[in-house]
Amino acid sequence: MRRDDIAVTGMGMVTPVGVGTEASWQGLLDGRSAAATDPRLDRLDVDFTCRVPGFEPGKLLGRALASRLDSHAHLALVAAREAVADAGLATEEWDATRVGVVLGVGCNSLEQYHREFGRLNSDRAKLISPRAIVRSVPNMVPAEVALDLGARGPSLAVSTACASGTTALSIARDLLRSGSCDIVLAGGSESGTAPVTVACFQQMRTLSERTHDPGGASRPFDQDRDGFVLGEGAGILVLERAEHAAARNARVHALLAGCGNSTDAHHVTAPHPEGRGAVQALRQALDDAGLTPADVDHVNAHGTSTALNDQAEHRALRAVFGTPPPVTANKSVLGHCLGGAGGIEAAATVLSLRHQTIPPTANLDTLDPDIDLDVVHKVPRPTRIRAALSNSFGFGGQNAVVVFTAV
Repeated sequence: MRRDDIAVTGMGMVTPVGVGTEASWQGLLDGRSAAATDPRLDRLDVDFTCRVPGFEPGKLLGRALASRLDSHAHLALVAAREAVADAGLATEEWDATRVGVVLGVGCNSLEQYHREFGRLNSDRAKLISPRAIVRSVPNMVPAEVALDLGARGPSLAVSTACASGTTALSIARDLLRSGSCDIVLAGGSESGTAPVTVACFQQMRTLSERTHDPGGASRPFDQDRDGFVLGEGAGILVLERAEHAAARNARVHALLAGCGNSTDAHHVTAPHPEGRGAVQALRQALDDAGLTPADVDHVNAHGTSTALNDQAEHRALRAVFGTPPPVTANKSVLGHCLGGAGGIEAAATVLSLRHQTIPPTANLDTLDPDIDLDVVHKVPRPTRIRAALSNSFGFGGQNAVVVFTAV
């Protein structure tokens, strides 16, 4: 390792297949979608999501803390605590002024807004909770993590829609390289399962309508895909300069070797059909890492399961790699965790490097004949992985790509 390399020394995950990194990794290896009918959505046409199973914030965080937070903060706090423990860090011993928190959060949590809007619309504005703002706005997720851990360095939320968690990793890397921080907790957290959130995406016609088969609904790159499934979760990495990690004899899971960011400047929601911005971000990330396309052994695709996005990503990968390396799509199992997706998928990519195994893409029965990719499906694929990419692309044409390399 070089002194200015950025080391991943800790990971925390809360996903629809399990609470904790090991449970989440095993769920990804099992390759079965977590999507299921959600009773809270019984008045909607799309009535299924991917929710975190058995998640009890009151038990994990304490009733007082859990009661004043929305789910996106619950998920982040549990993942952050695991990441810090995994990194072997003691919060009472670190220099708190040198510890930052950068988390991707796509939008305001809308969990309680139906209640507050109802009070407003029935002329009961004085009954609106004074906590409605501080429990829901994006910046409060990293703020709550910083408060919980006593981290007093920069604390900020990043919102680039579904690319948010990956963009956060880029910013965290820059904070470390600039010398502003010694340690940064970075990734993303979001819950997209509230009824008003599902209703909004339903009206945009981006969600799968496979209500007869929720478990088969998220099917990236499959010829019968018809939209994504909303999910929830958090993925947080502890990042340090390699010299800082070495000085405390920390275990290093992988290196964050390169970052690329771009904007399509094409359409409000649709990607550029040829993946123009994705190509730019992919090439920038490779250049930043000092790698060529031939050096990459695996791509963790954005893979939303929409017709336009999967095709645009396919074209971008073909443009950059010619013949791309093996691809997987975690959203087939986890659903789309929005601003949390990039952090979760980055952690999954690090785990693929650590275990030298690519988890399968669920529900890929027949590859779209217009997509020419080696998509890992049915079973995990053990393979040699020296470098791996994780892609995230969001509404507004905002693209983020990170490259991880083995130690």
